[in-house]
Amino acid sequence: MSTVSRIRPLLVGLLVAGATVGGLSGRAAPAQADTDTGSTTANVQVGLAITLSDLSPSFTLTGNPGAAVSTGGTPVTMRVTTNNFAGYNVTVQPAAADLVGAIVGNTDTIPMTLLEVNGPVQGGTFAALTPGTPLEVANKSTASDPDGDVISNDYRITVPFVRPDTYSGTINYVTTTL
Repeated sequence: MSTVSRIRPLLVGLLVAGATVGGLSGRAAPAQADTDTGSTTANVQVGLAITLSDLSPSFTLTGNPGAAVSTGGTPVTMRVTTNNFAGYNVTVQPAAADLVGAIVGNTDTIPMTLLEVNGPVQGGTFAALTPGTPLEVANKSTASDPDGDVISNDYRITVPFVRPDTYSGTINYVTTTL
C-alpha cells in the first residue's frame, strides 16, 4: 500500500471530523444581536372650545293686565363651558319684535321691549330686551370651571292691557369667547 493510500482515509476522517466540529460550534455559539435606539416627540394640540348647554327650554310669566310678574323663584338657567383663559360673555336678544298670541284671530301683541332681564352683569337691575341689539347678561374674564359655569337670568314684565292668551316669542342666547 502506498503512502498516499494510507494517508487518504486519515485525511478524509480529519476533514469529516473538522466539518462536524465546525458545524456544531456554529450552532452552539449565541448569535450576536445588534441594537439601536431612537425617540419621538408626542404633541397634543388642544383647540379652543365653548358650549352653551342646559338652557331652560321655556319660561312662563303669569299675571293680569297691570301686574308686574317675574321668574324670581324659577330663573332661566344655562351652563357655559370654555377652556379659553381670556374668558367669555353671554348675550341675549329677542328673535322678533313682539310676543304673539296663540289663539287664532288674536291680533294683539306684546312688544319684546316690555320684557326685561336681570343677569349677573345687571347686578339686580332689570334691563329691557331690544330686537336687533344683543344685551350682555353674563361675563367672566377666565376659563369656566371644567364642568361649566351655571348662569341664571330672571325675567319680568308688567303685563299690558291685551286679550287673555298665551303670548310667546323666541329669545336667543349667544356665548362668545373673549
